[in-house]
Amino acid sequence: MNKALDNNNRNNEKELIYQIALTKIPNIGSVLAKQLLSYCGSLEKVFQSSKRELIRIPKIGEKLSNDILNANALRKAESEIKLIEKNKIRAHYFLDKNYPSRLKHFDDCPIVLYSKGNIDWNKQRMITVIGTRQPSFYGKEICEELIRDLKPYDATILSGLAHGIDSLAHQSALKYDLATYGILGHGLKQIYPAKNKKLANAMCEKGGLITEFGFYTAPDRENFPKRNRIVAGMSDAIVVIESKAKGGSLITVSYANEYSKDVFAFPGRVKDQYSIGCNKLIKEHKASLIESVADLAYIMQWDIIQKKKQLDLFQDLNEQENKLVKFIEDKNKYSIDSISRGLSLSPTETASTLLSLEFKGLVRSLPGKNFILR
Repeated sequence: MNKALDNNNRNNEKELIYQIALTKIPNIGSVLAKQLLSYCGSLEKVFQSSKRELIRIPKIGEKLSNDILNANALRKAESEIKLIEKNKIRAHYFLDKNYPSRLKHFDDCPIVLYSKGNIDWNKQRMITVIGTRQPSFYGKEICEELIRDLKPYDATILSGLAHGIDSLAHQSALKYDLATYGILGHGLKQIYPAKNKKLANAMCEKGGLITEFGFYTAPDRENFPKRNRIVAGMSDAIVVIESKAKGGSLITVSYANEYSKDVFAFPGRVKDQYSIGCNKLIKEHKASLIESVADLAYIMQWDIIQKKKQLDLFQDLNEQENKLVKFIEDKNKYSIDSISRGLSLSPTETASTLLSLEFKGLVRSLPGKNFILR
């Protein structure tokens, strides 16, 4: 039995070496790597094919063939695995079940993603909040209000952990107890900007950090546009809060438009330099104008979906569950004792019914044994 487990672990590690090695070949990006896989048939075959076989693959010439056959990629992969094991980092291959489903069907999705923290890749609502690195008071206020009002929808907040709106979005998510993921343009050896290290650590408690870059990769300028495609691809919707005429936010929106994602922008004063980008997106129909979460929920049809789910659930309730739901449907807060007295139920019956309704997503418990409708 132990031998079988050892063999399984060795096979898994060997597979992981090939997966990471595929990302270490110079000048082989995500799209070309997938083409290699398609022609070769397996990861192992990519590195065991002859030069003659590799050259026959479209866009793989002599130089790339030599790079693939060079053992450097495999050696680098072995070193990377030691680093991620030591630093409790997880690697996610694009064909794995635990790879984000929203991202994996795009041709340019990363071959491997690295993550740290507590990440649920496929949560129901993933919303990216991005904007200028120098927000005005208006921008800061809008950002916090937006995150606060997303709380009832249990949205997960994505951003790039940069200065300004990105950082504020992550901070506000933590403040209002929402999961938040930072998509990085560098490896997990460091946090950039350095002042966000404490924030990044806090995010790993309820959310986490994600990157396609190896552990020691520096925050080089060319990495951030690549990072932005992940931000766009993982989202259900992108919200822009203040942006200049050019910048990272607009690159993310460009990817989002290409991926057919919903994009929203808060309008600003016409002569404000940090509103030029948002106003232009709205004017050119690259983003919907948004004034509040209500606009977002309406266009995304969240309330319709929520009501339909609740109606479906109401049809499955027994008589006692229906009575309890009607008792608290005015959304006031009720204690378990007041529910018990109001419905003439024993504490055991009340607790059991409330637990059943919690499992069905209709009732939410609050501190102090209080309950409200979701």
